[in-house]
Amino acid sequence: MTTSERPVPVWRRSSYSGPNGGECLEVADGVAGVVPVRDSKDAQGPALAFPTASWSAFLELTKR
Repeated sequence: MTTSERPVPVWRRSSYSGPNGGECLEVADGVAGVVPVRDSKDAQGPALAFPTASWSAFLELTKR
């Protein structure tokens, strides 16, 4: 897969995050099968990619 064929993630930050950009995580939409997660303070740094089902399970558990 070439760079031009890779999906371009659309990053978003939680609405619960403060305006100062402190210790926030961003997640990306639009990447099939995984949910990329990165540190908002290091947008050019590495991202972790979690399987979509695992990310959904994590969110459900944190809501409880």
